[in-house]
Amino acid sequence: MNRKPHVAVLPNLGLGHLIPQLEFAKRLVVHHDHSLRSLKSVLIALGKPNALVTDIFATQAFDVCKELLIPTYVYVTTSAAFSAFMLYLPKLDSDVNCEFIDLSEPIQVPGCSPIRTHDLLDQARNRKIDEYKWLLHHFSRLPLASGIFVNSWKDLEPVSIKSIKENPFFKQIPTPPIHPIGPIIKQEETLSVVDVECLKWLDKQPPDSVIFVTFGSGGTLSFEQQTELAWGLELSQQRFIWVVRKPTDSTGAGTFFNAGEANENDPKVYLPEGFLDRTQGMGFVVSSWAPQVTILGHHSTGGFLSHCGWNSVLESIVHGVPLVTWPLYAEQRMNSTMLVEDIGVAIKPKMEAGQQTIVGRKEIERVVRMVMEGEEGKVIRSRVKELKESANKELDSSGSSYESLSCVANYWKANHN
Repeated sequence: MNRKPHVAVLPNLGLGHLIPQLEFAKRLVVHHDHSLRSLKSVLIALGKPNALVTDIFATQAFDVCKELLIPTYVYVTTSAAFSAFMLYLPKLDSDVNCEFIDLSEPIQVPGCSPIRTHDLLDQARNRKIDEYKWLLHHFSRLPLASGIFVNSWKDLEPVSIKSIKENPFFKQIPTPPIHPIGPIIKQEETLSVVDVECLKWLDKQPPDSVIFVTFGSGGTLSFEQQTELAWGLELSQQRFIWVVRKPTDSTGAGTFFNAGEANENDPKVYLPEGFLDRTQGMGFVVSSWAPQVTILGHHSTGGFLSHCGWNSVLESIVHGVPLVTWPLYAEQRMNSTMLVEDIGVAIKPKMEAGQQTIVGRKEIERVVRMVMEGEEGKVIRSRVKELKESANKELDSSGSSYESLSCVANYWKANHN
C-alpha cells in the first residue's frame, strides 16, 4: 500500500502568520495529495517527514532538520519584494555603518524598486536593539533553506520575482529556489450573530457602494486618530462598514496577539458623541472583528481602507476591491508604497503639513470619496479587476502558482520512502 508523504508545517505566532500557513497546508492536502502531522507528534515519534515547512521567524528548526536529514522550506507570508529585502539585509548590514534611516538615498535592493528609508519596518530602524539582531539572525539563515515559498504571483510582482530568480546578486548568495504559490488566502469563515446582521445590512446596499474599514487582526489607532477617522467617514457621505477597536496609544499593533478577544470594546465610549446616530443607515459599526473575506467578496463592497498586512492585500485583490492604504507596523509601509506606486491598486492619504502622525478628517474624506467615486478610483478599480482575473487563473490546474507548488509536491512524492 502506498502511503502519502508526510510534511510538517511550523508556523509563527500571530494570525497574520498562522492563517496563511494553515491555508498552505490545506492546499497541500486537498490539491497535492499530502498528509500533515503536527510537528510535536513528528518529533516525539522521531519520524522522518519528507520536508518541514517553517515560518521565516522559526529558522531554529533548520538545525534539528539538518541532524535528521530533513529538507527544510520557508513559507514567506508577505510579498516577493519583502523577500528580496530579507535576502539582501545581511549584505546591507555589512556595507552600511550608520543607521539605515540616516541614509541620504533610498535602499536599492538589486533589481527591485528602491525602498525609502521611512518605509522600513520598525525593527530595522535601530540596529542596536535586540529586535533588529533577531531579524538579521533569521534573515541571514534563509539561504540554508531547501526552497522558499512566496505568497505572490508573477503578474502581481513581476520585477521582484524575476530579480530573486535571475539577478546575479541573488544567484551568488546562493538563494534557494523560490516558488511563487499565491494568492493563498483564507477560504472559510465562521459567522457570529453580529456577522450575520452585518451581512444582511450589506445585502441591502447598491453594488460597489460600501467601503470596508479595518486594520487587520492586530491593528489599533490612537484616540485622536480614531476620532479623525470617524469624522472623515461621516464627512465623505459614503456607505461604510467599520471594525472599531478600543483606541490605544501604545503601538499600532495593540491587539496582534489577542485578536478577536472582547476587551471593554463599546464603540459608544470612544467614538465622537452622536456619530453612531448621525451615520445610522449610512454606516455599520462592528466591535473588534468582522468576516473580512466574506465582506470583501460581497458585491456591495467597493473599497477597502486597510493597514496593508499582506493577507489583507491579497484578499482585497483576489476579490477585485481597490484600497486606501493605512500602514501601521511591520512591513506595511513598504506594502503601501508598492500598492500605490508599483501595482497601481491603491490610494494613500497624506499627512497634514507639520503633522507626522495624524491623518486629518478632510484628507480622509478626500481619499474615501476618491476611491469610491473619483476618476482616480475608476483607474485603480480597473487595474484591480485585471489582477482579480489573473489571481483566479493562478491557482487552477493551468496556472503558474499551481504548477510551482505541484513541482515541489511531486518532488516530495518521488523521494518518499
